[in-house]
Amino acid sequence: MKTKLIAFCLICLSANVFGQQYKEHVHFLAKDSMKGRGTGSREANKAAKYIKKAFKEYGLAPKGTRGYYQDFEAKVRRVVVPDSIRRTKNVIGFLDNGAAKTVVIGAHYDHIGEGKQGSLKDSTAYGKIHNGADDNASGVAGLLELARYFSQNNDIEPVNFLFISFGAEELGLVGSRYFVKNPTVDLKSIHFMLNMDMIGRFNAERGVSIIGYGSSPEFETMMEQIDREKHIKFYTGYEGRGGSDQTSFYEKDIPVMFFHTGGHPDYHKPTDDIEKVDYESLAGIVELEKAIIEASLSFETLHFRNTDPKEEK
Repeated sequence: MKTKLIAFCLICLSANVFGQQYKEHVHFLAKDSMKGRGTGSREANKAAKYIKKAFKEYGLAPKGTRGYYQDFEAKVRRVVVPDSIRRTKNVIGFLDNGAAKTVVIGAHYDHIGEGKQGSLKDSTAYGKIHNGADDNASGVAGLLELARYFSQNNDIEPVNFLFISFGAEELGLVGSRYFVKNPTVDLKSIHFMLNMDMIGRFNAERGVSIIGYGSSPEFETMMEQIDREKHIKFYTGYEGRGGSDQTSFYEKDIPVMFFHTGGHPDYHKPTDDIEKVDYESLAGIVELEKAIIEASLSFETLHFRNTDPKEEK
């Protein structure tokens, strides 16, 4: 018991040490001057530039079609606006370990700006800044920490890593759908895809959800390697589909895991702010993700399994 307590305390210490690092990322992406990072906005471009700078600093190779960027166009469909076609981009960095397989790690960086993209439930918030601290500055912070860790841990894993921060997720998974139609790596080489969307509001009673558990039969064996006493509380969801970018990969028969801390009253509202993010738990979630990625390395292949409900004849 004493050994387990020491191990758990070390995890907590690690989470506290890097909690500040996550906080810096979220503060930059979700501050008022970023005006909610609406697709095609100058502020969304600033967010993309911030992510690109981090990828370059970590020594990741550019893997877009224009350096680190993969440009595409997205259409606003839910409301009528004069600039319905928005030019935006995915930000893509590659850690080449000379391996046959590649783990894709993703998180979207866009949000709904000032509520003018038609994503709002609250019509009174139209024109107000939606900072999107949880959705999805928290996921980008996790993405950047995983990029930092795997590029600087002095190990050469038996897989490559492709880090993608998607644009235009809020307009209907546009960035990730564009990527899988125009991949910059062979989709058949992807070991699995790990996605983070809204991982900043941890519920200690429920735990963090890992959606897509059923999308590979090997995931069950893989997760048995995870010592629950050493990590933040989690539970699994079988289906591979869901309201975020892992769905685009799942639809290409790629195993997926989607980390999500659940909905809350601030979802898609101006009140999704920086001070409401639980940075210590965010760091704990990323520590769990590191352990899961490392557990996946003991499998040469993770086979895809379709989790869609079977139609009754």
